[in-house]
Amino acid sequence: MVASAGRLSVIDATRKKPRQQRSRETVGVLLEAAAQVFSREGFAATTNRIAERAGVSIGTLYQYFPNKESLLRMLAERHVADAATRLAAVFDQLRCDTPPFDETMRVILAVIVDVHREQPGLHRIMHRLAPRGPRDLDALRAMEDRITDEVGFHLKRCDRGGDDVQLTAQTIVAAVDAHVHRVMTRRDFDVDQLVALVTALSPPPR
Repeated sequence: MVASAGRLSVIDATRKKPRQQRSRETVGVLLEAAAQVFSREGFAATTNRIAERAGVSIGTLYQYFPNKESLLRMLAERHVADAATRLAAVFDQLRCDTPPFDETMRVILAVIVDVHREQPGLHRIMHRLAPRGPRDLDALRAMEDRITDEVGFHLKRCDRGGDDVQLTAQTIVAAVDAHVHRVMTRRDFDVDQLVALVTALSPPPR
């Protein structure tokens, strides 16, 4: 439930691989500055503005990132990895605890909201514009498949989802993804609203 496929016409994620601690710190500063500038200015953000925000020269930025698309791609890659890690821990815990379905979904959705709540402007453009290559798409699909599998598991466990639980799980994941990226990045994030959406798509048996 992160960014969908964007333009594929651009670049490796970084130009110079940051192997030393100082280089890794510089890349981290550049990415944080890029996140702030993209969130505030959208795709109109420039590498000059990002370098200025990071407190480095434009030449230093270009040592690591050939253009703003490469910065956006790296931000999207880190976002997907962070979301996948945080969700994996929650999924494991929920399989142990087995709470009721609505509570299960509330826990999952709270994590999804949390990883999108900060810098919503950045998430809007990552969803629509972040360039992605095959490796990025594989990581994104793997995370979406994991979320779908977990939602399906809990639908079955709680006797929800109707005759085709897999289809219901896929529908829930797609609906939440659209709502998070197309609606909630333009207004307040509301976990209750997402829980109501999921409940409507997976009513309990009568």
